[in-house]
Amino acid sequence: MNKQTESVSCDFDPSAVTVDQARSHIHETVVAVRDIETLDLYSSLGRVAATDIISGADVPNHTNSAMDGYAVNGLDLVESGARALEMVGASFAGAPFRGAVRPGECVRIMTGAVMPTGADTVVMQERVEVNQRKVMIYPGEKRYGNVRYAGEDIKAGDVVIPSGQRIGASQLGLLAATGNSQIPVFRKPRVAWFSNGDELKPVGAPLLPGEVHDSNRYTLHAMSGSLGVDRIDLGIVRDDPDAIGEAILEASKQADIVIATAGASVGDADYIREVITRLGAVRFWKVAIKPGRPLSFGKLGNSLFFGLPGNPVSVMVTFRIFVEPAIRQLSGEKYSVPVVLKMRTTTDLRKRPGRMEYQRGIMSLNDQGETVVASTGEQGSGILSSMSRANCFIILPDDCDGVPAGEWVEVQPFDQND
Repeated sequence: MNKQTESVSCDFDPSAVTVDQARSHIHETVVAVRDIETLDLYSSLGRVAATDIISGADVPNHTNSAMDGYAVNGLDLVESGARALEMVGASFAGAPFRGAVRPGECVRIMTGAVMPTGADTVVMQERVEVNQRKVMIYPGEKRYGNVRYAGEDIKAGDVVIPSGQRIGASQLGLLAATGNSQIPVFRKPRVAWFSNGDELKPVGAPLLPGEVHDSNRYTLHAMSGSLGVDRIDLGIVRDDPDAIGEAILEASKQADIVIATAGASVGDADYIREVITRLGAVRFWKVAIKPGRPLSFGKLGNSLFFGLPGNPVSVMVTFRIFVEPAIRQLSGEKYSVPVVLKMRTTTDLRKRPGRMEYQRGIMSLNDQGETVVASTGEQGSGILSSMSRANCFIILPDDCDGVPAGEWVEVQPFDQND
């Protein structure tokens, strides 16, 4: 846990911007990186496409069977009775039948195998009777059934990955299927951070009274890791304006985004706002959010700056709500608002009006198969264990004064592993 930086005396602060205002300021300020590099397919995983990526082939690239069965000419199907067809060969994936299917004939075919010339329908193997080379078909089959056509999914020349889309597992498979081996992507943004506070000590160091281990740098390392950035950890900086100014200037020379934790409040030893005002431009320095009110945002030359609170939970909440979208936009991703769902709460939710709250919650299925949410319990901004149990935020508007169990609430899911 890091030092306490939030006031608990009043939840309304007229000098604080709203969450939506803060998001707008950040969105308007971020300019995406424009440098492009070309990577092999494996290396492009997690990166953002810098151009529209075009398919070099039809997918599927040949008309093929969707089932194991028998390829027939649809004119041989029957509406009543039965018909015996002569099996003249077989078509396997990668080993197609080389001849043609004539009237009264059929070919044994496997899923994914090329449809033989003269055949336009596949009858499932479970719906026929086979006696040596005679295949009996019966009524109920539809012509053209169980066939996948060339280009049915994607046609050569189609855009398969638009510019601004991050490449994940499904996109990587799609790129491989369409013959793309060299992928143009934006360069990785560089993100640097440091913790500020004389009470902070490295993990593993013995603690004197009043000292705490610095956990925030490890949290930022983990949370930024899934965003495809180059990470720069600048360590712990003491409570001294000259030391803070030197650290910030050095970070701004190396990074596109500079993050400081703690030192963003109104205490006697909180110098971040003073330093940023002197060295750059501050867009806002307080947000009407809980946890996380003492949050500053501005620019240092060409770098963006975030001054996050010191409490570990506040760091994680404000990173997800404000910093992560900025990193995604900086990376070249198309800007989007987070997905918010509505579900019933199974626990009472306490709140005072004045700030929008992001309470930690646990989504689950109840006995009726409905998705519901419950509070993790105590919501203090220093209770880091609540974040390790949570898989979502329960979002309570600024004018809300609490929600009883059974009522609907807005929920923002997140991945516990990010």
